[in-house]
Amino acid sequence: MIRCVSILGSTGSIGRQSLDVIRGLPIRVAALTAGTSVERMAQQCREFQPELAVMATREAAQMLKEEISDLNTRVSWGEEGLIEAATMDGTDCVITAVVGMLGLKPTLAAIRKGKRIGLANKETLVCAGELVMAEAEKYGAEIIPVDSEHSAIFQCLMGIGTAREVHRLILTCSGGPFYGMSREALSHITKADALKHPNWKMGPKITVDCATLMNKGLEVIEAMRLYRMPLERVDVLIHRQSIVHSLVETVDGAVLAQLGTPDMRLPIQLALTYPERRESPVERLDLTTCGALTFAEPNTEAFPCLALARECAAAGGSACPVMNGANEAAVALFLEDRIGFYDIYRLVKGAVETVPFVKNPTLAEILESDRLARAFVAAQNL
Repeated sequence: MIRCVSILGSTGSIGRQSLDVIRGLPIRVAALTAGTSVERMAQQCREFQPELAVMATREAAQMLKEEISDLNTRVSWGEEGLIEAATMDGTDCVITAVVGMLGLKPTLAAIRKGKRIGLANKETLVCAGELVMAEAEKYGAEIIPVDSEHSAIFQCLMGIGTAREVHRLILTCSGGPFYGMSREALSHITKADALKHPNWKMGPKITVDCATLMNKGLEVIEAMRLYRMPLERVDVLIHRQSIVHSLVETVDGAVLAQLGTPDMRLPIQLALTYPERRESPVERLDLTTCGALTFAEPNTEAFPCLALARECAAAGGSACPVMNGANEAAVALFLEDRIGFYDIYRLVKGAVETVPFVKNPTLAEILESDRLARAFVAAQNL
């Protein structure tokens, strides 16, 4: 079990749940980072007494500094502060819970220090998975997924001897708030509708991604990278109850599954305590009361983002960072009520078809592809 942790994105949903888990474990918090939530960050600093607190902007950092002037916590800001938080001496683990491409550079920096990564930032592997996994192998850094689906696969694989014994990975998906709706009906939904996830409480961006099924597309790519599995051996099933978090089928036809209540604190805690398991604050699953468990194929006609993500995964190269960057920009517009639900898919597909393709992108080219994708989306909505 790790002894000291930095949390990147501590005021968001995953960050707050990480701190809730840490309250019950003998783990010291070295650094916390946030966007502009000064009041919440100040409260966290007073409770956990980190050495370093990082805000997204200079203005927010100055406000925080004034709020906690009586503490011994040093305050920094921006990307430089994020990287410092990710690479602090004495920190065993970095939980990367920031949203989007912002997590890529600090995650790579932590990997190059040989730290354990509790990975909740899927964009890191979607956009630069081959580079990230190669660096992790080079520097001996563990990457333990915090996403419920990838943690489920990780846990199933703990009971399997070698990778040669794995036939396929099966990611489960709740189907989001619009499961069963036609494409015509979906053309009229609103932001408020999209933010009503049936099972999970998450931030707005990932909740919209769940509504479009882009989140599951991103997870397919993440699974390919993390578990070095070919695309054709990563499948998705709709599982409305969110009890079976994912499954692994072995070469002899056996299927292993990880079940549990829909609570992110379980995968977070495992990322911190692995290879041990500890008592946790998570409500235990009662199989006699959870009802029937159902499974179905996803409808990629009504939810084309999933199919688009698989196309980008097959293409490889810069297709995935272009798709991801365009999706982040389009979702932001949707959350601002500037575009409709299916405009997200339209803009992402347009970016993938327009931004120049790079077969074997460097980190600089990945970041440039992301920039060009966001610029494309912005240009369509002037």
